Amino acid sequence: MHDTIPSHRLSLARIAEAARRIDPVFLQTPQFVNEPLSQLLGCELTLKVENVNPIRCFKGRGADWFVQALVERGEAGPLVCASAGNFGQALAYAGRKHGLPVTVFAAHGANALKLERMKSLGAELRLEGDDFDAAKQAARAWAGRSGVRFVEDGRDPEISEGAGSIAVELLAGDPAFDNLLVPLGNGALLNGIARWAKAHAPQTRVVGVCSEGAPAMAQAWSGRIASSGAPLRTIADGIAVRVPVPEAVDDMHGLVDEVLLVPDAHILEAMRLLHQHAGLVAEPAGAAGLAALVQNPTRFTHRRIATVVCGSNLTPAQIRDWLTP
Repeated sequence: MHDTIPSHRLSLARIAEAARRIDPVFLQTPQFVNEPLSQLLGCELTLKVENVNPIRCFKGRGADWFVQALVERGEAGPLVCASAGNFGQALAYAGRKHGLPVTVFAAHGANALKLERMKSLGAELRLEGDDFDAAKQAARAWAGRSGVRFVEDGRDPEISEGAGSIAVELLAGDPAFDNLLVPLGNGALLNGIARWAKAHAPQTRVVGVCSEGAPAMAQAWSGRIASSGAPLRTIADGIAVRVPVPEAVDDMHGLVDEVLLVPDAHILEAMRLLHQHAGLVAEPAGAAGLAALVQNPTRFTHRRIATVVCGSNLTPAQIRDWLTP
């Protein structure tokens, strides 16, 4: 398979290879038309469920593909990253599999379940800063002092290419979607999916979804200056980005058709709808794609829509407060 022109730093050939070679525990996830939600929202809605794996989120695909690439290039060694919780779990899982020590920096007040899972997967955990981007700054500085490779979700291309394997599966099942609604945090998920979709289903509109309380990536993509100092005001910790990754923003151009902002109220409604009508527990970031549909139902009426339910790491208190009627 050859990449289309113009060229792009995310390789179609490597995405296709990732879809064959990523740890099978993360591949061939369920996808299906959910009839109750389709009837309720006036469209044909396909859910791609990325929660049924050892880390309960999509990030294992990209982390596994990235670590495989390091090992094959002879660059294996200790790794450090920053994470709100899910990417840290993914890198810890892949690092443990290949015998690579992993250190994860996370913010004070990060999701307690995610913190515990990172430690249980073998990561050394360090808490720094008040939010994800402050933790990332600390991780980058520590990596520079320690000589350890810093891994940045959204910047390293293999991470996005691994996420692109989701689109390989999704479009193999149905290449005729009108819209793909994809949560947008650091951009690896959206860009990997968009890269494959625009090459294999160019008629499909690819829409990123950010939280209104964390609009930096949407602002950067639209050409506005994204504030790095404004406080984050969202329950969606998995897409709560204050400082955009420049490479990820560049990757979006020519692939992403639109970026929408959704409020926490619609994210919560989407979480509850997934629980009620699909039997799925979704964390806020994992339900952001559906939240865009909840917010704009008439816009997508009679359209064929797909979204990725991409994480389900909720604490017992969050399940009680957010999902219990």
